[in-house]
Amino acid sequence: MIKQLRFAGVAAALTSLGIAGCRTGNDIVPPVITPVDTPVAHQQYKGFYLLNEGNMGSNKATLDFFDFSAGVYKKNIYAEANPTVVKELGDVGNDIRIYGSKLYAVINVSNKVEVMDAATAKRIRQIDLLNCRYITFANGKAYISSYAGPVVIDPRSPLGIVAEVDTATLQITRKIEVGYQPEEMAVVGNKLYVANSGGYRPPGYDSTVSVIDLATFKEIKKIHVDINLHRLKADSEGDLYVTSRGDYYQRPSALYVVDTKTDAVKKRFAVAASNICISGDTCYLYGSEYSYISASWKINYGMINVKTETMLPGNFITDGTEKNIKMPYGIMVDPETKDIYVTDARDYVSPGILYCFDKSGKKKWSVVTGDIPAHFAFLPANK
Repeated sequence: MIKQLRFAGVAAALTSLGIAGCRTGNDIVPPVITPVDTPVAHQQYKGFYLLNEGNMGSNKATLDFFDFSAGVYKKNIYAEANPTVVKELGDVGNDIRIYGSKLYAVINVSNKVEVMDAATAKRIRQIDLLNCRYITFANGKAYISSYAGPVVIDPRSPLGIVAEVDTATLQITRKIEVGYQPEEMAVVGNKLYVANSGGYRPPGYDSTVSVIDLATFKEIKKIHVDINLHRLKADSEGDLYVTSRGDYYQRPSALYVVDTKTDAVKKRFAVAASNICISGDTCYLYGSEYSYISASWKINYGMINVKTETMLPGNFITDGTEKNIKMPYGIMVDPETKDIYVTDARDYVSPGILYCFDKSGKKKWSVVTGDIPAHFAFLPANK
């Protein structure tokens, strides 16, 4: 949230100059296709989508696609696939996932989840939900976190909600109040875990993970973790890795491990973790920690062995390329090849960069993306 708010004024100025769209008059600007690699042999996946957030207020969320078999990167594919959608993808792309035959993109400030055909990115329908944030799935249902209020810093901001959506009808079936400004979620067993941030209520941040029983759709408890929670990922053992952004002043960022068997915190890592990706036994992380005291950013990279719950030595980028990354913003590991993808948001108002590293941490290629590249969804080969 701090990054989006910081550059909202610049984005608004660009919008007023009429350069925020991806069309020229009534003409569709075709995707930019860039050869970036030799064809990549995959058995399980055709490629991946990359959702670019676009700075808040600029209406510049865009969708890119990397085609493994062709080795080409296609930038800004949504407009060509959906020429009749006037405002295109919308304002601030906050999350993207594939479930079944559908691709779901959470468009935060446009208050909608855009539902597309996973194979073609053609629009099927939108699900309207105020200030929606993240999405996850279980048993034919989608679960979407929502701040349930306007985009504004306000100590009176309301409790957030999680909405349940039937993925066959794309209708909201149930809603449940959780904590303030809920963020990422994960399903473990028959429970949905929701990281609550309270990000609109500083210094009165929330510090809890809501635990929801999926059968009854009731909140059965809250787990107290730390203030201003954000990322929440489950490992293969059922443990949750939950990040705290701290208060940007005296309280630092940290990463916590929650045992879902006891629903209690069992470990704290004193490391900034702005984003994490768990692949196999390794949690890959980067931190981009901002301090209002020094008015500066501190960047770090790291790895954790989730089996032993210990920090691993060194950086997962091993060739020094991290020195070229101005602002890491997205991370994903290819589940098949173990290639590591890191995005660079740079200055948040101009096109970003996607870096691909092999599993040893050496750069394979990089390509220019849309503005603020952030969220990945791998397209299965059978779609």
